[in-house]
Amino acid sequence: MPSYEQLSELLDPVSTVLLTVECQQGVVGPDSALPELAREARSSGALRNVARLVAAAHQTGVQVVHAIAERRPDGRGASRNARLFRAARRLPVQQLSGTTAVRVAPPIEVGEEDLVVRRLHGLSPVHGTDVDALLRNLGCRTLIVTGVSANVAIPNAVFDAVNLGYTVVVPSDAIAGVPADYTPAMIRHTLALVATIATTDEVLGCLERPRRRA
Repeated sequence: MPSYEQLSELLDPVSTVLLTVECQQGVVGPDSALPELAREARSSGALRNVARLVAAAHQTGVQVVHAIAERRPDGRGASRNARLFRAARRLPVQQLSGTTAVRVAPPIEVGEEDLVVRRLHGLSPVHGTDVDALLRNLGCRTLIVTGVSANVAIPNAVFDAVNLGYTVVVPSDAIAGVPADYTPAMIRHTLALVATIATTDEVLGCLERPRRRA
């Protein structure tokens, strides 16, 4: 784990952006298309921790970006070149544009200043979306990555962000995947090699410190 001083230096509110990944009702909500993942996101406390981080970001002036995965009812533009995409088309709950399934899930609260980026294709919340251009226009240097899943979208987001030159911070208790023991293994053996790993409380302490000093 990084020292408090090292983490605090990375998390300057002026150049830090908080990214929530697929924290949408059709993924982590009560009527999820992926009930096992939704249960893990909630029972582990990951979704609650994402909400805590979003609330702190709103209070400290850190920009929040919500990355949402969705599809058109006619499926136009959707990826079909992997088993995961084909399986998603058969799920009883579809992430259709404009439906409740693609709204950010409680207890996360979306602020007026938040940006919502919606993608119709691919696995990554960053590559091939508006996220990189928005981050650059916002002056982002450090990206906090949260949400689901540790199996696919989270590592995609982390790798893409690192390849684009951002420093990435991953709050280990604000991401989730399945099975439950996969997430810590992914963090230890993969994400820790390219990102700074911290806890939600450690990140919150750094984000809130400038406000306490003020």
